[in-house]
Amino acid sequence: MDIQENVSQLNQFRRELHQTFGLRRDALMELVDAVSSTPHAWSVVALSLSPSFRRHYSSMHDAIAHLFQPSEPEKADEERRAWEQKLVRLIAAYLPEPQERKFWLFGTDVVPIPRPFASTLGDRTFVHQPNTLKGNKPVTIGHDYSHLVFFPEKVSADDPPWAMSMIVRRVHSDEKATGVGAEQIDALMKDETLPFHDELCVHVADSLYSAITYLGPVAKQEHKNLVEVVRSRCNRVFFGQPPPMKAKRPQGHPTWYGERFDLKDPSTWGEPDIVEETTVTTRKGRTYQVRLEGWRDMLMTGKRDLPMHKYPFTLIRVRVLDEAGNPVFKHTFWLIVIGERRNELSLVEAWESYGQRYDVEHYFRFGKQRMLMAAYQTPDVGHEENWMQIVALAVVQLWLARDLVRLLPYRWERYLPEAERETASPSFAQRGFGRVIQQIGTPARPPKPRGKSLGRAKGQRQQPRKRHPVIKKSKKAPKPA
Repeated sequence: MDIQENVSQLNQFRRELHQTFGLRRDALMELVDAVSSTPHAWSVVALSLSPSFRRHYSSMHDAIAHLFQPSEPEKADEERRAWEQKLVRLIAAYLPEPQERKFWLFGTDVVPIPRPFASTLGDRTFVHQPNTLKGNKPVTIGHDYSHLVFFPEKVSADDPPWAMSMIVRRVHSDEKATGVGAEQIDALMKDETLPFHDELCVHVADSLYSAITYLGPVAKQEHKNLVEVVRSRCNRVFFGQPPPMKAKRPQGHPTWYGERFDLKDPSTWGEPDIVEETTVTTRKGRTYQVRLEGWRDMLMTGKRDLPMHKYPFTLIRVRVLDEAGNPVFKHTFWLIVIGERRNELSLVEAWESYGQRYDVEHYFRFGKQRMLMAAYQTPDVGHEENWMQIVALAVVQLWLARDLVRLLPYRWERYLPEAERETASPSFAQRGFGRVIQQIGTPARPPKPRGKSLGRAKGQRQQPRKRHPVIKKSKKAPKPA
């Protein structure tokens, strides 16, 4: 794609995004541009100092509040889902089709947004937060947000980690991240207007999503074109296929499971059904041998409403060996590949697909360090959800401008490896996006000052906001009546 096509595509996306916004669309468009072009802002309100935002700082908070507003509080979730799907269709129209690989690649993960001191913010729970001090519990108080992202195909192994968020949803205090993830993938796969609806799609996730609370609902959705590649914990127990039934059915419960397959006991594994090998070279130039062993048609136990014995999967054991044949990592790496079209993926393709899952971790780090993903301080939960969606749209805009920004390095950076890459990194794209806007313009109209507001009446006092308790999720589900 040449420069003119890139400019035309970016302008078209910006015009359609501007028309998608309802109220305050001009302020929202300039806010997305400010997030996309201001890497060193120390707070959200400081984005009003960006040249891309031509309005007063109060217009910024007003724009965030009007990104999505439900007609009634009882219809908030339903109307927000419809609004999310509208944005998904907009973003999906600009996703690049896979060239070398034969499938579209997606992933899901949860990012914590710490808000330990926001006592007026509702529905806060205990969320994960890494802690460098040994012995301290890695928890804090805040919200969890589940992101379903798209992973573009990489031209080379040195390509920067890009991930575009398709659906962003907050994990409520009465929900689990696995349940929200299952709802997100269902909303994505059942939309017949999306370009990948009839194509093979692969979804990758970490060991949290290997639980039956996620794999069970996804398998029951019966998306025939979806293949799940998730990591399994090393202490799981699976089973092989049951022995063939005799001509005369015996009395009692039918046999659903075969021989036991304990991941901690190598004596229960048996010989793999398929073995593949490949090599991988690190950035430091070290070459390792990767040995992949696969067992097909494995089964896992389920529940009464989640009959997992009906959904077989392929179990993959991954071993990375050095030149002497010794394992590089201490623990064994296991992958679960489940779906009707799972056999269309080779073991190497499944392992390489999961390897790109780590790009979502870079996406979260970039979002928090440069895009102010976790910096918006507000007592309104709906406004916080709106801000997370604005950040996601800004990353998509940077992705579409990656090739234009690559042509605009500083004079002293022309010979650096970053400037010679075929694809610009997210941080490089954000730093140069302001110059792109100066060249192509903006669909937002300039502000029209209307004078100063009268403000509050003299003697008027605001009612103090309600304080909300921190909700602690129970480990065990309540027993049915």
